[in-house]
Amino acid sequence: MAASSPSIANRPTKSSIKKIALEEHFMVPDFVEYFADTYQNISPALAKQGLAALSEFGNERLGIMDQNQIDFAVLSLSGPGVQVEKDAIVAQKKARSVNDVLAKEIQKRPERYGGFAHLAMQNPGGAADELERCMRDLKFQGAMINGQTNGEYLDLDKYSVFWERAAALEAPVYLHPGNPADHPAVYAGHSELWGPVCSWTFETAAHALRLVFSGAFERYPKARLILGHMGETLPISLWRFDSRWPKSHQNLRTLPQPPSLYIKRNIAITTSGVCSDAALRCAIDSMGEDNVMFSVDYPFEETAVAADFIETTPVSETERQKIASGNAERILRLGGHIT
Repeated sequence: MAASSPSIANRPTKSSIKKIALEEHFMVPDFVEYFADTYQNISPALAKQGLAALSEFGNERLGIMDQNQIDFAVLSLSGPGVQVEKDAIVAQKKARSVNDVLAKEIQKRPERYGGFAHLAMQNPGGAADELERCMRDLKFQGAMINGQTNGEYLDLDKYSVFWERAAALEAPVYLHPGNPADHPAVYAGHSELWGPVCSWTFETAAHALRLVFSGAFERYPKARLILGHMGETLPISLWRFDSRWPKSHQNLRTLPQPPSLYIKRNIAITTSGVCSDAALRCAIDSMGEDNVMFSVDYPFEETAVAADFIETTPVSETERQKIASGNAERILRLGGHIT
């Protein structure tokens, strides 16, 4: 049980509900060197344990899902992947290769696994083509992008071709945390803040806001972004975004609608790594009950903790069903995948 949750005695009885998890990671040998980039952010014990669990698609992973009544998992390559590859040709080749590997694993258990495409954003047009291949030929549910790519963020004009295609395909893009391109002075002398405790959240939130304020979602109203970790702090700040943005110094950007409209219309969030009743209530009230989805963040978070949380958190049964599976079925168009 998460430390911030009420005592077991005060929580509702567990609810037996269908659960779909969609920040669930895997690893293959060709990407272990890239994965090592995250060792600066996590403990050696977690890195070792995580790598072993990431590399397994069979009885162990499925056993944990079964023990916690998780019906379906959308798998994604653990970051940073080719986001840190300097050679664009190598990045494209490797991204396509790992997508084919994932597709083969999904074909073995299509009733249990789906997939997010891994994309080489060094070439936006190529990434758009690969996204289309993964959606149409491999039957994936969208894509996961691990933050900035060699210092470039997804609001840049060069990525318009990608967002146009993603919107046309109605392919959700999960923006997963990654390290910033530089190391801000605020983290100096505080290594504990570098990674999941702090820097990943702020980096990902700022990346998403760049998309909002650049007008990307105004130009591509069918584009859909997904943020993990209960929305990377965005839900609690919607009012302030709307209040302060018109008054910001030297504001050269214009949006026909308040920032909060785009966030609620174009961004969905997951509960990955945040098992807090208060945070979930804020997320539902701020983003709407149709924009929040369950996730675990396997194997970096405890599946049992996440499953117990969504089964017992004090929300209405309608909200619980939507968050546990209903919203994911709709947003990821999973109707034909789960029996």
